[in-house]
Amino acid sequence: MTEFSFWDILRNLLLAARWTVVLSLVSFIGGGIVGAALLFLRIGGRRWPRLLSRGYIQLFQGTPLLMQLFLAFFGLGLFGIDVPAWLAACVALILWTAAFLAEIWRGCVESIAKGQWEASASLGMGYLQQMRYVILPQALKVAVPPTVGFSVQVVKGTALTSIIGFVELSKAGSIVTNATFQPFTVYGLVALIYFALCWPLSKSSQLLERKLNVAHRNH
Repeated sequence: MTEFSFWDILRNLLLAARWTVVLSLVSFIGGGIVGAALLFLRIGGRRWPRLLSRGYIQLFQGTPLLMQLFLAFFGLGLFGIDVPAWLAACVALILWTAAFLAEIWRGCVESIAKGQWEASASLGMGYLQQMRYVILPQALKVAVPPTVGFSVQVVKGTALTSIIGFVELSKAGSIVTNATFQPFTVYGLVALIYFALCWPLSKSSQLLERKLNVAHRNH
């Protein structure tokens, strides 16, 4: 039987962790772009776009990410389309992330005092000008801490993609465990790597929130 050293196990897990990082970045950036579009639809004045965006958000927030991954991976297969695991993982996580970011950002925009809207409207600004020059710069300061905090959930969410065959950190942990028969060592290292990825993000979110509260009190 092949012997695996501690460093062999760690090296393989770190190689797989690269895909966890890549998938997290793709999901967060893609979700941010889709989420921004949903935000404008959600807070816009037109009724149907607002209802559609709200329905989208409720659908993706109200159903398990695991089910969304299954639908992305197996759904198109019903029509004879072969979907690679990495593509299904990216699509499902982007759509899931977008729903949560849109709602986080909506709360931040709506936290801006109505007087800001009224003052900018009195200057003859249109809706897009109000958002660009007055509302979004203020909402951005409020949105940074929860947005960074939610990125931790995105990193953790990538673990579920192992169920459709995408080889990221948790899937690699299962593969290495089957090869080495050292589950405690392998999953202990997997947990430490996840902690190393998530803890800086959580700490950054806390620090940003603390700085924002201090700045708000001083103001």
